[in-house]
Parts: sequence; structure tokens; C-alpha cells
Amino acid sequence: MKTFHNEAEPGQIGKTVLMPGDPLRAKYIAEHYLENAFCYNRVRGMNGYTGYYKGQMVSVQGSGMGIPSMGIYAYELFHNYDVDNIIRIGTAGSIHKNVKVGDLVFAMGCCTNSGFAGQYHLSGTFAPIADFSLLEGAVIQARRDNTRFHVGNVFSSDVFYEDLPGEKGQWSKMGVLVQEMETLSLYCTAARAGKHALSMLTAGSSLHTKEALTNEQREQSLDMMIRCALELAVK
Repeated sequence: MKTFHNEAEPGQIGKTVLMPGDPLRAKYIAEHYLENAFCYNRVRGMNGYTGYYKGQMVSVQGSGMGIPSMGIYAYELFHNYDVDNIIRIGTAGSIHKNVKVGDLVFAMGCCTNSGFAGQYHLSGTFAPIADFSLLEGAVIQARRDNTRFHVGNVFSSDVFYEDLPGEKGQWSKMGVLVQEMETLSLYCTAARAGKHALSMLTAGSSLHTKEALTNEQREQSLDMMIRCALELAVK
């Protein structure tokens, strides 16, 4: 069923969708990793593609930047297109000294400064977490590939440019690994829909060392993450 944001026809989207923030990265993944890929969505430039990986149908679509944008696309994929699993594949900034630039992070839980979960009118604070089966599968795959990874809490923020410098560092005191901007709405939306989600993130920069991935390092690191996600998608 078409929506305001997605023009896909019924049956054109796989049960598992990989979601980078950047729609051009979705295009890259479709062209370089999937067989017989076709574009099912171009609305608002948020490209979505479906193809085959190791003989199984897999889709990849951009989520855009920020908690609200991910919330819209995840909601429609779960509710309008009967998607079962969404795996976010994005980049993040390391705020913990143990997370090095290029490391892979699996978001077991998610902290936030967002009011997104307020829509559910809960009497307390909801703690968004990953689907365990996806998380377990990702850990197994990363170990098999000898990929350096971390599992733990991430901070999903509404703010990229902070007005008060140093706020990010406060989260690292609680063991939070990285800061990013989409996991919160993905996990909340999946939980409300009774579906499955995992956020896997590549640390593209570090608060502690001021390092950032070069173009060559980014390509290599993102390739490891993409392949891990694809293997997980066809389990």
C-alpha cells in the first residue's frame, strides 16, 4: 500500500530492510552488493531498492537524518509493507575511549534526549532495546569475520551541534559508547509494532582523539558493516 513517503507496490519490499541514513548509500549497496536490484521508491529522494543476496530477497532504503525521519520510514515499513526486520547501518561518533575509529558497535540499548516515546503515554520511562535474535546473530557474524566490535548502550540525540560543549562526554561516564541520531525511533517503533530491529554503527569519528575515518578507511569499515548486515538478513 503506497504512502505519503513510499511508492512501492505490494510485494516489492523484502521482509528484512537494511537502512542507512543516506539514500545514496542505499543506492550504492543495491548496485554493489545485491543481484537483480530495482528501485521501488524515489519519493522525496529517499531511494529504496530490492534485490537478492545469496538467493534471498533483501531491501535497502535510506532513513534520512534524525529521530523523526527514521520514525516515519520505519513505521510505514512495519505497518504498511509488513516488514519484519529493520537493520540500521549507519555511522556514529565515538564518545567512549574504548571505541576506536572504524570499530563496529551493536546498539543493545538506547539513551536519548528526545521526547519521541512520549506519544505512547506510558506512566514511566521506556527503555528501548535491540531484538535479541538479531543482536546475537550480529555478534556471531562479527566474530566469524574477526571484526572488532562492541555491544552496549548508544545515545540517540536530537541535536548535532550542541549549544553547550561537552554534553556528549557526560554520557560516556555511564558507559555509553557512541552518539548517533536514529536508533531511538527505530527501536520504539519496532517495539510498538511487535517487530524486530537492530542498529549497527561504524564509529566514524572520536570525541577523545579527534580522529575521523579517511575516505579509504570509511569504505573498508562500511564494507565490513554492510556485509555483516547482509549475512544477518539472510539467516
